[in-house]
Amino acid sequence: MPHSQSSAQRGRVRLARGASPWLVPTVATAAVSLARSRRSGRWAAVAVPATALAAGMLWFFRDPEREIAQGHVISPADGVVQSIMPWKDGRTRVAIFMSPLNVHVNRAPLAGTVTSVEHIPGGFVPAFNKESENNERVVWHFDTELGDIEMVQIAGAVARRIVPYVPADTKVEQGERIGLIRFGSRVDVYLPEGVEAAVEVGQATTAGVTRLDRD
Repeated sequence: MPHSQSSAQRGRVRLARGASPWLVPTVATAAVSLARSRRSGRWAAVAVPATALAAGMLWFFRDPEREIAQGHVISPADGVVQSIMPWKDGRTRVAIFMSPLNVHVNRAPLAGTVTSVEHIPGGFVPAFNKESENNERVVWHFDTELGDIEMVQIAGAVARRIVPYVPADTKVEQGERIGLIRFGSRVDVYLPEGVEAAVEVGQATTAGVTRLDRD
């Protein structure tokens, strides 16, 4: 995936892969209700909320092009930094909370090879809750120039499905789309030992753009 993109490419917005199970029935219902609302007041009552829901789904599943930043570790998710915690093994965990209004497509924090993609079943408590550590999640490991980088996609109270886009042994470019968490939740990145976080708690992040590590 090239880092250099034209203005037209950056301005283009597509729909996220993995959105079809939600989008197709919602948009179909809106289209049918709108078509029939001309003949029936009952269908008109259905058309208004159905159309609003379809529009909301299209917004939720937007997938804009990005000008990928040049940096060691970039944010894999749009959202807000929820916590920055030193880990027992010397790494630093940067947790990014994704609200339902954020773009839900996640990107590779570094170029490298995906060494593992592990789905771990769990609960679905809100991602800002401490108990979300036991939520449904997908654990990624990347072999990169900085060594092993771990990234965890965590489902929340609304997000009930994580959709990986690439399997293990796949080579990815920095900022490449690698998966989707439907309706947001949380993404954790573990910075290697000796690497300091460049972001702060409460700071907004943009996937593929915001740098997480400091020189």
